[in-house]
Amino acid sequence: MRSRTRNPFTTVKTAGLLLPVDLLTRVVEGDPDLPGLAPTEYHLRAGERLNEAASRAWNECLAAWKSFRRKFAALPESDSGTTLTRDEWLLPLFEELGYGRLQTKPAIKIEDKEYPVSHGWENHVPIHLLSARYPLDRRTPGVAGAAMRSPYSLVQELLNRSAQHRWGFVSNGFRLDVLRDNAALARAANVEFDLVAMFDGEVYADFLLLFLVCHQSRAEIPAGGKPEDCWLEKWSSQADQQGTRAREKLRDGVEAAIQALGAGFLTTRGNTVLRERLRSGELSTQDFYRQLLRLVYRLLMLLVAEEKRTEDGSNLLHPPGTAAAVRDRYGRFYSVGRLRALAEKRRGTAHPDLYESLKVLFTRLRTGYAPLGIPGLGSFLFSNRSTPELDAAALANQDLLDAVRRLCFTEDVTSRRPVDFGNLGSEELGSVYESLLELHPQIDTDAGPFALATAAGSERKTTGSYYTPTSLINCLLDSALDPVVAEALKKPDARTAEEALLNLKVCDPACGSGHFLIAAADRMATHLARLRTGDNEPTTLDVQHAKRDIIGRCIYGVDLNPMAVELCKVSLWMEALEPGKPLSFLDHHIQCGNSLLGTTPALLTKGLPDDAFTPIDGDDKEVCSKLKKQNKEERKDEEGGQQRFHYELPLGPGADLPQLMARLSAAADDTLDAVTAKERGVRELLDSGIYQHARFVSRPAAQFR
Repeated sequence: MRSRTRNPFTTVKTAGLLLPVDLLTRVVEGDPDLPGLAPTEYHLRAGERLNEAASRAWNECLAAWKSFRRKFAALPESDSGTTLTRDEWLLPLFEELGYGRLQTKPAIKIEDKEYPVSHGWENHVPIHLLSARYPLDRRTPGVAGAAMRSPYSLVQELLNRSAQHRWGFVSNGFRLDVLRDNAALARAANVEFDLVAMFDGEVYADFLLLFLVCHQSRAEIPAGGKPEDCWLEKWSSQADQQGTRAREKLRDGVEAAIQALGAGFLTTRGNTVLRERLRSGELSTQDFYRQLLRLVYRLLMLLVAEEKRTEDGSNLLHPPGTAAAVRDRYGRFYSVGRLRALAEKRRGTAHPDLYESLKVLFTRLRTGYAPLGIPGLGSFLFSNRSTPELDAAALANQDLLDAVRRLCFTEDVTSRRPVDFGNLGSEELGSVYESLLELHPQIDTDAGPFALATAAGSERKTTGSYYTPTSLINCLLDSALDPVVAEALKKPDARTAEEALLNLKVCDPACGSGHFLIAAADRMATHLARLRTGDNEPTTLDVQHAKRDIIGRCIYGVDLNPMAVELCKVSLWMEALEPGKPLSFLDHHIQCGNSLLGTTPALLTKGLPDDAFTPIDGDDKEVCSKLKKQNKEERKDEEGGQQRFHYELPLGPGADLPQLMARLSAAADDTLDAVTAKERGVRELLDSGIYQHARFVSRPAAQFR
């Protein structure tokens, strides 16, 4: 079986699921199952091969690059460098890609707004070319095409607003980005080529990808066709379909990983205490299963943190400025990525050393460890209360590597593909969550020492835990969230609008894995980043920083299923990860409980409605009928009956409770000490007389008689 590497391209990054690494790999390898790769479909001469055309273009571009670099180094500081960058480098590059000699274009106007994109091809492909002196992700005052918003934002917003323009390019000569209409997506999606590293390092293999993806034929619309008929769009659609299949395989892989871990802990030598506690019932099968889930959650979170990249190319785990030697030490000896590499090559032995090193990593992540450059993440997930039985047990290398292999790779008939954890989103986690609720752990069955059986109709049905699809979430956000956000943004200035936005509260009463909450946080974070930067399309780094603030201040959820509550926190933590910062304290925001049983004193003083006794699945209709009749009689009894539900209002000493909780919620949590202080403050408030009084007067008086 042939294995595909995670990212074989050293100078290329892809964000989102627009054109993921796996599809780009298929492009370079000339996968016969991927349409559009025939030489004739690139308009090559008869008999000419793609490699030959790309090699010829490479030689021309490499010569142009070296000439440009010499002239740019000698350019006076007073010269903007725009003419040099375009004429000596970018225009020759696009000429070699089949676009001919690009001409400047007038600003594109959509309704009442102009988009001063410098160049374009035909009438549907904007190509924005700037000087190498100007960054793509930041505004540069006084520079055409970069003054009001960053060049990247300018092109992205144009694509989002125009039905005519679907794909576009933006480059400053040092970097080239491929963008697509992204209005419906919650996060950035692009392909980024590092031209400096590519041409200074003479990485022809990556240029081949640039040639195959950015060639004029890829953006060309056939005569009489539509924007979705170009090859880039067809590839993107195929990537989306492939992503759907990958999500299904990821779900199967997580289930197989849990089963491998469960069986491994029960069969590894030396785990007598664990087996005896399970046999005696002192440790329930369900609690054992939940600890296995937490172990998988830890692995997933670290895989995401290690693989996602910030603007400077570093991961989300290490603080900015961490020495390369420290990162290397972590990667070689402690990272989950190293276990992934081992799992791809080895089956493993009965020795337990790999799991012991993993436990050391988990312990260090509780408080941080400078020699490895890792911060203290805090949280219940990494605490010693999360997996006490597994912390005291051993696990054979063969079982750990088997679990990691199942978790990190998907397989088809011909190849094994790595899971792209760098782009793992809430939808993928949601599909995993949906499957986990259907599983029920079994020990000492004919299937082996540990097995997961489908238990549809039990926990999943009784807790009402069902995965909400993205299409429904988007409709709900459009109708419920957007108007409230729009009202907050009407404030007279950015500072008050920011405070109004951060004071909004979004609560999902059946949050599940957090799919809805994450989508809401994405939208709100984009608005917050716009307020802070002034860009309509802020950078991913700006949005990421804003998202951590939104999740810590605005996002709330309730779910009846404890497992769902834990996964929701993990999902939110993955979304809010910032390099060097701890996990936000979310215990007071994401709660386990039955939101359907809630009511208000005002409603209860009117009595219980008769509809409360309408029979549902599993109810005895005759009993319900008798209770409904009794309820009607009690409603007529003014002296007693339901008047016993009277509440003693006002709250008295508990009246300040909302303000106290809001103050705690708004407290900073950028350091582990701050998170610990917030956790302690919430715990003290819940134990206080103010909170206990509020709970007391919020219960029906009948409970205390």
